[in-house]
Amino acid sequence: MSTFKAPKGTYDLIPPDSATFLAVREAIAAPLRNSGYGYIETPGFENVELFARGVGESTDIVTKEMYAFETKGGDRLALRPEGTASVLRAALEANLHKAGNLPVKLWYSGSYYRYERPQKGRYRHFSQVGAEAIGAEDPALDAELIILADQAYRSLGLSNFRILLNSLGDKECRPVYRTALQDFLRGLDLDEDTLRRAEINPLRVLDDKRESVQKQLGEAPLLRDYLCDACKAYHEEVRELITAAGVAFEDDPKLVRGLDYYTRTTFEFVHDGLGSQSAVGGGGRYDGLSEMIGGPALPSVGWALGVDRTVLALEAEGVELELPDTTSVFAVPLGEEARRVLFAKVTELRKNGIAADFAYGGKGLKGAMKNANRSGARYTIVAGERDLAEGVVQLKDMESGEQTAVGVNEIVAKLEARLG
Repeated sequence: MSTFKAPKGTYDLIPPDSATFLAVREAIAAPLRNSGYGYIETPGFENVELFARGVGESTDIVTKEMYAFETKGGDRLALRPEGTASVLRAALEANLHKAGNLPVKLWYSGSYYRYERPQKGRYRHFSQVGAEAIGAEDPALDAELIILADQAYRSLGLSNFRILLNSLGDKECRPVYRTALQDFLRGLDLDEDTLRRAEINPLRVLDDKRESVQKQLGEAPLLRDYLCDACKAYHEEVRELITAAGVAFEDDPKLVRGLDYYTRTTFEFVHDGLGSQSAVGGGGRYDGLSEMIGGPALPSVGWALGVDRTVLALEAEGVELELPDTTSVFAVPLGEEARRVLFAKVTELRKNGIAADFAYGGKGLKGAMKNANRSGARYTIVAGERDLAEGVVQLKDMESGEQTAVGVNEIVAKLEARLG
């Protein structure tokens, strides 16, 4: 046994569980690829200031959870705690917004890092699939992304999730609400850190998960009562488009995402079978983020869905995904000549798209057949010197136990026909 273990708050993704994670990623990505979103991949670390400006200096992510370090060259970098700021930075750097086809629609998949107190569903290293539509202010884009996420979850067989929806207003109406909320918060019994956060970004206090804080927020003013006419109209169109698509949602006037860059539409996907870590994904509109990181005005919207928590949601609902067989055919050679012949046939099967494996290590028949059983293969090919002298191999159906002799030169075609 190794003297080293995975760092606290992380996990190793290994077979067979890894197949479920891959299937979840594929299911989330499939509707995006079908809707004009191209794949983007960014570095695992970025300049600290990218997240300080974009995510928000007062957020827990930046002040408490970000893995920041200084390189030997003196650069201040951070492991990425979220994906949106990195994707927007990459799009701006590559001038994708100048190609003349807005919005720029991108999707991504990767690992993210936050120094949090580990518990089930909350890790220091976690996996997300995300999507961003950059450069257009259109309620239909907001609705599209919510609908695509709903489609992805339902394609996996999930049903016990809810979509929470709210509007955070814009630069016209949010300052008025901000003042009203700050006046309210100053009258509460809050600790110094929370009061300081209220002065920087009072909406963040609404997102505080501590019961002692939440109990005092019952009479807090609601942003929906302060929305300007333009934001009200925008939000209503988002609601109408989602409803017309048959996607159910719940209005949640207290929903505040934990990142400073959100404006107008904000939403969250929650699953009630996950306990305290019930959010499986979420996102919203971030019309001012581009300017925050030095770019032009590019109104945008996006989301990120947690692969880890989606897998937990599947387990909570008892949903078992139909996963492709890792091995369909297993070859067992008995002797050196059979080893050469069957290895060539395994290679040919793989070239023809059939998942095939081989009994390596020169095991005897009994040990090799145990490996064949463990592999989950539907068929096993067995051949010895006598079989090859007759020009055949033995094809065994692992489900029925039936075994038949098949010509060496016919075995690939026979397996292709049987496996479809």
